[in-house]
Formats: sequence, C-alpha cells, structure tokens
Amino acid sequence: MIFLQLCYTFFKIGLFGFGGGYAMLSLIEHEVVHRYGWLSASRFADLIAISQMTPGAISINCATYVGYEAVLQAGYPVFVAILGSILTSLALCAPSLALMILVLKFLFDPKRRARLPYLQPVLDGLKPAVVGLIFSSALLLLNPQNFIDWRSGLICIVALAAVLSKKISPVYLILLSGLAGYLLY
Repeated sequence: MIFLQLCYTFFKIGLFGFGGGYAMLSLIEHEVVHRYGWLSASRFADLIAISQMTPGAISINCATYVGYEAVLQAGYPVFVAILGSILTSLALCAPSLALMILVLKFLFDPKRRARLPYLQPVLDGLKPAVVGLIFSSALLLLNPQNFIDWRSGLICIVALAAVLSKKISPVYLILLSGLAGYLLY
C-alpha cells in the first residue's frame, strides 16, 4: 500500500509541479508533511537543506529521501526502502519525461505547430503559476517553526553580505556557514 501511495503522490507532484524543483517544494511539503505525515515539518526543513547541498535537482533529492524514509517507517527492511526511493524518483520524473516528448514532437514539427495557435498562450499562462509556486516555496522556508533564531539569522545576514560585497564562491560560503553553525550551536 505504501508503494502505491508513494507512486501516486510523486506522480501527481511531477504532473502538476511546473517550474522545476523549487516550485515543487510546496507541493511536496503539503503531501509529505500534512497529508501523509511521512516527515515532520522540522525534518522536512532539514531535508530541503540537505537536498540543496547534494548534487542533482532538489525535487529528485527530496523524492528519493522521502521514498526511503516512508518505506522504512512502514516497517520494511533497508533494501526494500531503497526500492521505495527509486520508485518515488521515477514517479516524479515520469510525467515530465512524457510531457517533454509530446511537446518536442509539436515544437520541432512546423506542420503541427502551425495547427496549434493556442500553444503560446498556454505557455504564457504557465509563467505566473511558476512564479507563484516558487514564491510559495520561499514562504515555506521562512516558516518560523523551521527557520529563524538569532544565530541562524546572523549566519544568513553575514552570508548575504559576503555574497553581495565580496563575490565569495558559494562553496566557501557553505563551508564557512557550516563552521559558523557548528561554533554557534
């Protein structure tokens, strides 16, 4: 049953999550934290931080971890949990892959594109929705339950000032922020 829930949930997120990984975060948070309770809100905030630091798209990283964690919580062994993480990753990617194949067929075939004058207005209409989803993800990250105390606020302000004034490499900034977090906490 957990595998069907995971597959359905992440397929749905992949289907309606226009705008990339950050736009999908609010959808993932709603399903994973509020609907199914696979992760707590603080655990989800940690997941976002880790997903940003690891290579790959943030939504895929989140899906992979959630699939693993949800299957473990359901009482299955680790090797089955790995299968759950693979399933969620594939379910998240499947709608985008299918949609891209269809869109590319139409965009690169001039005869078909000429018969679809409504395609551009649809794409133009999706732009504000994507901005809204990304803004929703930013508000999710600003949740006081997950985000701010004076130490993390201080690290954030110093990191922002360093990026804006000195053009410090993000790699060094991440390492220095981690060290500051270690020392302050």
